[in-house]
Amino acid sequence: MDDNTRIKNRSAAEEYPQLARFIAWDEVIDAWASKQTWSLVLYEFVRFGVKQGWACLFGGLMLALLIATHFGYPKDAMLARYDFLVIAAITIQIIMLRTGMETWEEAKVIAIFHVVGTVMEIFKTAMGSWIYPEASVLRIAAVPLFTGFMYACVGSYMARAWRLFDFQFTRHPPLWAITLLSVAIYLNFFTHHYTVDIRAGLFVLAALLFGPTWIHFKVWRTHRRMPLLLGLVLVALFIWFAENIGTFTAAWVYPNQKDGWSMVSPEKLGAWFLLMILSYTLVAAVHKVVRYQAPHELAQEPAQDTTKT
Repeated sequence: MDDNTRIKNRSAAEEYPQLARFIAWDEVIDAWASKQTWSLVLYEFVRFGVKQGWACLFGGLMLALLIATHFGYPKDAMLARYDFLVIAAITIQIIMLRTGMETWEEAKVIAIFHVVGTVMEIFKTAMGSWIYPEASVLRIAAVPLFTGFMYACVGSYMARAWRLFDFQFTRHPPLWAITLLSVAIYLNFFTHHYTVDIRAGLFVLAALLFGPTWIHFKVWRTHRRMPLLLGLVLVALFIWFAENIGTFTAAWVYPNQKDGWSMVSPEKLGAWFLLMILSYTLVAAVHKVVRYQAPHELAQEPAQDTTKT
């Protein structure tokens, strides 16, 4: 096997010590799974679940903390629940970095999301879009600092999934175009309180830019594909479910939930979809966009970076 082939076949799991130890088992499992169609499907399904779980690691831990502190955190504790969540999130990040469960590149993405999310939170809480009902010391204005980590969960998931599933693309829009769209989305989160809400136009632009794009993701041997727009919608739906858990634990509360919990409005799916566009652009700028090449193309030329087109 030449160096180019070895690089292309390199598993992203090698970057995580906890997963790298299982790479050697692949040949054994491959021999078993290849015997029957059902075993091939089963093993690929299991691999997909494991990769998704690993990509969601930070977000899953944060959701678990929200649930655990909602039901079990002492009301009269000297350390406020929100402050505990800040310290816990920082501790998790340190442990993940020290043990190799997170790469420094992923940590950089998390830091960017933390800043972007906190700035928006400060504005949105000032406008009364939602509130944080509990007291805390570690906060900026009305925003507890743990909230930035909730946005960072999205960035962490996307950055890890990008590596683990070896994302490649066909007919991907130029990075400058989706960057301009993302800037417009972010600004509209602020400006629609004072002027015209251009959300409908942003949905149309997103459909025009990403509609022709297919994302190719590798679960096991080969790349599967799906429309990128569908993938973004599915992730937005997943985040909406997670937000329902967050509001159920009273980590934050919408105006209609002051008198008791109720499901977050499905209309929020639109906001989360637009936020997914912004999140996707930030991660794409870090990881770069690679054009998908069919197996017969790999021997002819290296993959090209579509951000240069």
